[in-house]
Amino acid sequence: MPHFPPSAVRRSLLTLLAVAACGSAAAQASYPSKPVRLIVGFAAGTGPDIVARLLGQKLSEAWGIGVVVDNKPGAGGLIAASEAARAAPDGYTLLLGETGQLAIAPSSYNKLPYDVQRDFAPVSQVASADFVFLVNPQKVPARNAKEFVAWAQPQKGLFMATFGAGTPGHFGVYMLGDALKLQPEAVHYKSTGDALTGLFGGDVQGLFASMGLAAPNVKAGKLRALATTGAARSNSLPDVPTFKEQGYPDLEFSAWFGVVAPAKTPADILAKLNADIVKVARSPEGQTRLEDAGFRATGSSREEFARSISADTAKWGKAVAATGFKAD
Repeated sequence: MPHFPPSAVRRSLLTLLAVAACGSAAAQASYPSKPVRLIVGFAAGTGPDIVARLLGQKLSEAWGIGVVVDNKPGAGGLIAASEAARAAPDGYTLLLGETGQLAIAPSSYNKLPYDVQRDFAPVSQVASADFVFLVNPQKVPARNAKEFVAWAQPQKGLFMATFGAGTPGHFGVYMLGDALKLQPEAVHYKSTGDALTGLFGGDVQGLFASMGLAAPNVKAGKLRALATTGAARSNSLPDVPTFKEQGYPDLEFSAWFGVVAPAKTPADILAKLNADIVKVARSPEGQTRLEDAGFRATGSSREEFARSISADTAKWGKAVAATGFKAD
């Protein structure tokens, strides 16, 4: 076996490392070289769609490459997540995922068509949002949570709309029942827009909607907000108290929206995506536009987002277990 002096070995290793670093930098610099597809599991105009379109626009401007937002609504976002999980791990197909798809579904489905830990690589959380409990003032006279309880107790049936089985809005209905000592029945719609139609028509008596969709309807006087689910009041509806302020501390929950890529996407591409997404979310314009739409801009590291997914999977798993709900 030939003998190489230590100095020669060190030089060879340094050369190999330099070549690898240059290769990685070149791959990162060349990405993206074609349009990127950002899949969203909900219809146009919903919270995830609003976040995806803002993010897609700003990334397109930064890259000089188009970002195509592809809405694939249905099954509480599972159709979209399944498609993203099967996509080529090359950075050109991403998922704008949310709490229901990535943290609730693992507990609420016996046979989930994807495995969050195995099939996805977290990129960055983009934004989070509280929910607003809405009623139609033409149908429900209550102006706050306690008045809603007083009105609801003598009703023969209490129906609450959700924007899909297994979503935060769905389990919010169960949490509402426990906290307010009521027995509401969840009525699942395909989207928040459909759920709002049911609320306007009087088919249901309440709905947990995202702040972005709730605020315009509340400000226009079409719907009434009885409470929000955040730890503090929202800047979008500062006059609406939280459930916690009204004596219901257990009704505190929110949703988040973040980008994940198919597992085995190259690390250098994931790093570039994270840096660019965080830059958008934390920029003054990004924060303003997200907040104006009813969200809190976040922008997290890959590791922070992974920890958030894991923690919320455990948290929502307890809620799912308490209800005994199974989507399949």
